[in-house]
Amino acid sequence: MALMITDECINCDVCEPECPNNAIYQGDEIYEIDPNKCTECVGHFDEPQCQQVCPVDCIPHDPDRQESHDELMAKFVKLTQG
Repeated sequence: MALMITDECINCDVCEPECPNNAIYQGDEIYEIDPNKCTECVGHFDEPQCQQVCPVDCIPHDPDRQESHDELMAKFVKLTQG
């Protein structure tokens, strides 16, 4: 499943550069994650890097975006080919 950033985000800017898929961007009020680009770092790292660096723990799994490890890997392949 893709990750999401909750309104507890303090706009500290540490998550955006850690995302290998460029899925994190500055939204109108807080950072946001493009679920079409989020692979939870599958294919790049063992754990989501944004969650590792977030100082306020505001990046949970998005309950509306259920994806298996295989689906996340397929998304990674699609994003990185070509």
